[in-house]
Amino acid sequence: GNGSRSTAPTAATSVHERLRADILSGRLLPGRLTIRTLSERYGVGQTPLREALNRLAADGLLLAEDQRGFAVPGISAEELEELTRTRCWLEERALRESIAAATEAWEEALVLAAHRLSRTPRTLEGGMLNPSWEERHRAFHEALISNCGSRWLMGFCRQLTDRHQRYRHLAAARSRAARDVEAEHREILEATLRRDADAAVALLSAHYWRTARVILEDRSLFPGAGGGLGRAAEGG
Repeated sequence: GNGSRSTAPTAATSVHERLRADILSGRLLPGRLTIRTLSERYGVGQTPLREALNRLAADGLLLAEDQRGFAVPGISAEELEELTRTRCWLEERALRESIAAATEAWEEALVLAAHRLSRTPRTLEGGMLNPSWEERHRAFHEALISNCGSRWLMGFCRQLTDRHQRYRHLAAARSRAARDVEAEHREILEATLRRDADAAVALLSAHYWRTARVILEDRSLFPGAGGGLGRAAEGG
């Protein structure tokens, strides 16, 4: 009826959020998506669904296939390397700018974000990644670079964080044993608060490359990967 027009944007927005979360968490696996299946799964009509799919394609989280609908992109060792390298480049600039312009308010917000993260368990019963940890982890990394003074740079960093998150979810179950992620975060924080930009950047890059290596060494994800990638990563 007439009422449907006013609800369309909200329907598209909520299905966009849900789809996005399901892509980033790996619940929607790589491959073709059919409108009918998604419509049933999310309980929405085709119009808001197509709108949400188009937005996700514009953000690069889905592939729009000519006349054939949409697909969740596959993963590749090459893409993960490129993502990690580019993320390190952009966040290095953002972190250096943030430290150079350091204010008490920024440092307090960063300390608070780190504190919240450290108080949140990484996993739930049964080994599931805790969504609250995920949210606070993202907030901590965003707080680190939030004083850079460029909305554009922040926007690009967010896009890379999204892409990276998909890969990290795949690795989550594999990476916990070998790492003290909390200590890594603490060291990054301490270097940043000392305003030692070189140390902070080196620690942040090492943190991202360590995650990449854990994923790349997983033979089930990338049967042919590993080997030479570690060396390239050391330079990152």
